[in-house]
Amino acid sequence: MSNPKKPVIGVTLDAEKPGGYATYPWYALRTNYADVIAGAGGIPLALPHLPALAADFLDCIDALVVTGGAFDVDPALYGDRTRHDTVTLKEGRTAAELALLRGALQRNLPVLGICGGQQLLAVVLGGSLIQHIPDTVPDALAHEQPNPRHEPGHAVDIIPGTLLHRIVGASEMQVNSSHHQAVLNPGLRGVVNAVAEDGVIEGIEDPAFRFCLGVQWHPEFLIDPGDARIFAALVAAARG
Repeated sequence: MSNPKKPVIGVTLDAEKPGGYATYPWYALRTNYADVIAGAGGIPLALPHLPALAADFLDCIDALVVTGGAFDVDPALYGDRTRHDTVTLKEGRTAAELALLRGALQRNLPVLGICGGQQLLAVVLGGSLIQHIPDTVPDALAHEQPNPRHEPGHAVDIIPGTLLHRIVGASEMQVNSSHHQAVLNPGLRGVVNAVAEDGVIEGIEDPAFRFCLGVQWHPEFLIDPGDARIFAALVAAARG
């Protein structure tokens, strides 16, 4: 009996200007994104920033992972007329990820948004963001943790009855933290599935889709046992 076909998991890339690695613009992706998807039984496929080809890319994949990065979603996309001084944009990357994310949801493909990917997912679902946590959340935790990202930064409470809770099988997770923005509103049908001690939203999902999940931390570092379960659940959903 042959082994079942491994699902292809599309992974969005980061983009950098000339300098450092190359004298021309270049894409980037930490290896642990690919490693954890492969370890869960999927085939990772990197997706370049070509919005016009989004539908073609989606024809080739069984699920989508929208990765994080050191940049922000344009506040204009969620109706905010102001922009905090700390906000930095990567318009080309965001345009490509918007096309992929909207197309994936239209097809009801499994979707996982990680860190900034969760924030973009919230915006696509009709929600909004906190532009700068230190200026908005009183007594906020250090969401830009000082210790290395492969170590936990703080705990999050997992909300019972949510998809995330069913996946990780725990009421609390230890997570890393690398963000100055956060979800303010998860959208009309969006559900909050994880919250930090200071009230910052750490996870969202939309039950209208078969697998639509966002987490504010970086589960590809496999800090908590629940992290591997997230990717296992994504790959299982991609198998159909």
